Amino acid sequence: MVRVLEGITVLEQGTFITGPAAGMLLADLGATVIKIEQPKTGDPFRAFRGGLYSPHFQTYNRNKRSITLNTKLPEDLAVFDELVASADVYIQNFRPGAAERLGVGWNRLHALNPRLVYAAISGFGQTGPAAGRPAYDTVAQAASGYLNLLVNPANPRVVGPALADSLTGFYAAYGIMGALIERGGTGVGRLVEVSMLEAMSHFNLDAFTHYFSEGEVMGPFSRPRVSQSYVLECNDGKWIALHMSSPEKFWEGLADAIEAPDLFKDPRFCNREGRIAHQDELIDILGAAFKTRTRAEWCSRLEARDVPYAPMYDTSEALEDPQAKHLQLTIEAPHPTMGLWRTVRSPVSFDGERSLTVTPPPVLNEANDDIVAPVRRKLSQRIDV
Repeated sequence: MVRVLEGITVLEQGTFITGPAAGMLLADLGATVIKIEQPKTGDPFRAFRGGLYSPHFQTYNRNKRSITLNTKLPEDLAVFDELVASADVYIQNFRPGAAERLGVGWNRLHALNPRLVYAAISGFGQTGPAAGRPAYDTVAQAASGYLNLLVNPANPRVVGPALADSLTGFYAAYGIMGALIERGGTGVGRLVEVSMLEAMSHFNLDAFTHYFSEGEVMGPFSRPRVSQSYVLECNDGKWIALHMSSPEKFWEGLADAIEAPDLFKDPRFCNREGRIAHQDELIDILGAAFKTRTRAEWCSRLEARDVPYAPMYDTSEALEDPQAKHLQLTIEAPHPTMGLWRTVRSPVSFDGERSLTVTPPPVLNEANDDIVAPVRRKLSQRIDV
């Protein structure tokens, strides 16, 4: 594993997803990430079936150390301050105002360590009429206009993973990296702020650009229609995805694969504009064709004709694909108490070296003896002197 952030120490006082996701991304690049949790209960995302090691927690907390501090207590705040004094980055995703109440706000920590890069992640921003509202993934997706692009009007329900949470963590890590690079020249840290609303609005840039440029409000089928994307069921009940775009060679290959050489001579489908306008009819025709063979047969036929396709895998299948195995996407490591732990590696390689080593997410306070106890002894010696 190439540790491009080796030597960078991050204090993460994050819960649930946004803060922990940002910390994990930095940890994946080699930073030392110390996760500061509440005594006894830890990150609320830990709780699961009577234990404190949920799949949700495991997802966003690999490559970290865990300590427990209650910064409302003077003795724990003193330990926290010692850690801040030598840290490079601090991450929190409290509601606006909570950090100040806990004694961990920007002004105080910047005074303790002017080199500190401080990241504050919120739902709706630190100020404004909605700043105090609670925000979770679906709320941010809806407020940014993104959820409107996902919900099928014929069956309106929330679908898919926690995009807003994860993406906000990505944007926070992006901001932190920028501030660290600047600090290399100035020697002074920055306050980095990002909200879920801002992150998802930026991620939804394509829809806003269409609106600004053309006055077009995009819906859930707008992009798939323009990009000519399809999901089709095969005769074994498995599904396949096509992204045909506009090059005619792809359509010629598809016509050959489904043994319908004249299909794209039809005036409805003979050019890009026609295929966009008549996509519903094309879906019916392709749907009937794909019901005639198994998914494996279709994969073979489409690949032989250079058609852009992929099997629509479920989670149990995706990492078993030969290409996924070639890329070594699945990595594992033994945990001293939880057993063998598996995850998906960081997608970033440096100089051709993949990130194949990982430290499993920590059990609660596993690093107290290594990190907190020496600081307490140091503070005790100061008092004695």
